[in-house]
Amino acid sequence: MSSENPVSDTTSKRLALFDQMIAKGSEDPFVHYARAMELRSLGRKEDALEAFDGVATRFPTYVPTYLMAAQVCGELQRDGDAVAWCDRGIAQAREAGDGHALGELQAFRAEME
Repeated sequence: MSSENPVSDTTSKRLALFDQMIAKGSEDPFVHYARAMELRSLGRKEDALEAFDGVATRFPTYVPTYLMAAQVCGELQRDGDAVAWCDRGIAQAREAGDGHALGELQAFRAEME
């Protein structure tokens, strides 16, 4: 009987796949975002936050990044950073005309205050 955790093994493979795609020059913001989400799911919150920052820097109009980064900040009890992520996301959501994301970001921001 194997002592390996199949869930951990699967998520590690996914992370490796995202890393490989990025190393090959992927310009798809979802690939970068999915990597950050995978880090979060692995419990590597600081790494996830750093990855979300990279997504926001490289693909500032990729709106889902901001709420997820804000949530990670909230999990790390960094409420001021969470609010800052929300503010950035609110601006991007307004610019994109994304009312759904705007509502989610505003609601999460209100929770952090």
